[in-house]
Amino acid sequence: MRKIIVLSMVTLDGVLQAPGGLKEDPSGGFKYGGWAAPYITDAGREIVKKQMAPADYLLGRKTFKIWEPYWPGHGDYWPAINEGAKYVLSKTVKKSGWKNTVFVQSVADIRKIKKTKGLDLHVWGSGGLVQLLLKNDLVDELWLRIFPLTLGKGKKLFDGGAIPAAFTLTESLATPTGVIFANYRRAGKVRTATIGA
Repeated sequence: MRKIIVLSMVTLDGVLQAPGGLKEDPSGGFKYGGWAAPYITDAGREIVKKQMAPADYLLGRKTFKIWEPYWPGHGDYWPAINEGAKYVLSKTVKKSGWKNTVFVQSVADIRKIKKTKGLDLHVWGSGGLVQLLLKNDLVDELWLRIFPLTLGKGKKLFDGGAIPAAFTLTESLATPTGVIFANYRRAGKVRTATIGA
């Protein structure tokens, strides 16, 4: 069975909207696009390169529409994105010229893909899709880049109610600019105890 791994850049208050640029996703009047750029360091770039190793991809429609015109012409930077299968959750978009693109329509379709043999499924961006996966207990790992700022407004990673779930920290690193790379693996149900017991 394949793992579903969510890779996300988030602020301290959980915003994941438009980390890469002003025009990436201005929906809802969001005016802080590009908030991640001032914190990027060589140490962070090295970790991201490792995260860009060969995988298959599970993408939401909006992220796919941003990536589709860009990555086919920039494969020298991220060859794996063009070679890997791209499973796109969309009920409106049904075809693409980007090679290895397959469209799916439901959580049931995602469950079927997860049960097949193949590379792990990486989810980049795709906030709505991530929330759907969290609600349906389909996230095996979270690879977060937590940036030292709050934005107050914007699309958030955990909007919409993730199910109660425990995770184990498997890897972490802090960069000189305060970005924390933290990888978590699903670790069963939430356990509770009385403090001091």
